[in-house]
Amino acid sequence: MPKLKTKKSAAKRFKVTASGKIKHGVAGKRHRLISHNAKYIRQNRGTEVMSDADARVVKRYMPYDR
Repeated sequence: MPKLKTKKSAAKRFKVTASGKIKHGVAGKRHRLISHNAKYIRQNRGTEVMSDADARVVKRYMPYDR
């Protein structure tokens, strides 16, 4: 069986936790931040754990990061 290739764009955007969940950066923090209030900016700081339905797709992109 040949080796499976990792989607490099997914590997740069997502990290796998020790329990196998997927972490990702929060959207909406690149530009146009003046139009967002301080609560929105503060709550979207850092990373979040992805939902199970979306994580299933991302795990297929990264076959050896489990």
